Amino acid sequence: MNRRAPEKNELDPIETASRDELHALQLSRLKKTLAVCYENVAHYRKTFDEAGVHPDDLKSLSDLGNFPLLTKQDLREHYPFGMFAVPREQVVRIHASSGTTGKPSVVGYTRADVDLWADLMARSIRAAGGRKGDIVHVAFGYGLFTGGLGAHYGAERLGCTVVPMGGGQGAKQVQLIRDFKPDIIAVTPSYMLSLAEEFTKQGLDPADTSLRIAMHGAEPWTNKMRAEIERTFDLDAVDLYGLSEIIGPGVAQECIETKDGPTVWEDHFYPEIINSETGEVLPDGEVGELVFTSLTKQAMPIVRYRTRDLTRLLPATARSMRRIEKITGRNDDMMIIRGVNVFPSQIEELLLKDACLAPHYLLEIGKEGPLDTLTIKVETRPGVHQDSPDDRDRCAAKLVEAVKVCVGVTTRVELMEPSAIPRSMGKAQRIVDKRQL
Repeated sequence: MNRRAPEKNELDPIETASRDELHALQLSRLKKTLAVCYENVAHYRKTFDEAGVHPDDLKSLSDLGNFPLLTKQDLREHYPFGMFAVPREQVVRIHASSGTTGKPSVVGYTRADVDLWADLMARSIRAAGGRKGDIVHVAFGYGLFTGGLGAHYGAERLGCTVVPMGGGQGAKQVQLIRDFKPDIIAVTPSYMLSLAEEFTKQGLDPADTSLRIAMHGAEPWTNKMRAEIERTFDLDAVDLYGLSEIIGPGVAQECIETKDGPTVWEDHFYPEIINSETGEVLPDGEVGELVFTSLTKQAMPIVRYRTRDLTRLLPATARSMRRIEKITGRNDDMMIIRGVNVFPSQIEELLLKDACLAPHYLLEIGKEGPLDTLTIKVETRPGVHQDSPDDRDRCAAKLVEAVKVCVGVTTRVELMEPSAIPRSMGKAQRIVDKRQL
């Protein structure tokens, strides 16, 4: 792994500004954002009035906590264009969430928004170790999902050569990585592991490629999975954070020189951490739900959007802006099994500690009488315990005991053959809830 941190003269001046300078910029931009939202978006005007607050009430950054929170359900209720702050004719691009649990969340961009997004993704790729002239292989999905086009425009803005591969077609992904020799790949971490399988299937060593950097986002992933990817591909894997509702990828980026959690681009997005139950704003360092307010978006400014991601705000290191701790769980990913809170990331950590198990799994929730049950379906690694039922039973029993000790819940374990669990080209589906069937 060959890390190269950017020189100071390569950075945007705001990336090394003092906290006082940054706070002054944030306050100025926040006042403008609140005013625009109140004047142009009926939802904000209604909720601000109901909460008894007005944009003029914001005198300091801490006053933002008095303004109402925004949820995904609020966005769905104003589908499709009800949250736009500019006439629809000024919107040059529309993206949307998958909408798998209801109407999708629609996001609009003016020309200035698209340019800003490209600038922030260029900044992110540079922070990840990318440079002008690098080849960037984009394996995020294109289309309404923001990942593919976000990475694409950012790479072009930085001066890179883009391979707009998109998701799927594993064999062709491998061929182009071998033939085009990219320096960087932008892809979900779960699909990166699927590509490793494709390399192996073709008799190739995934560590023997030109790739130096993997930028992973769109789903929570643990440091154990980072270690697995880095060992398998012999590269640096860094965290790219974003949400469609905020702008897409490029809200925060882990810096290659520290790899200590994504740095939030605080000149454009103001972060808060709240208590999910009470809505109380928590001090830096405490774990809670991440909330974002956009500071410079035109078409669809966002005020105090609840991301459902669980993390904490940490002091600045590689840049003058604060970091978020690596996100490994979400409120809506939490399972409650017999009174115990369980996150997929907790199970994943334990799987990756066992050399017999592969990082491909499903968590199946069922019911026996009035009680919930949890079954872990996990693949074994190729060649492991294939012909030894006793060894398989011991491996399964070992995982049951580890989950009981570390997580506090009794589970069942079903060991699957390699490649038995369906692979995802985008966000991995980890939980199957069969209680309603």
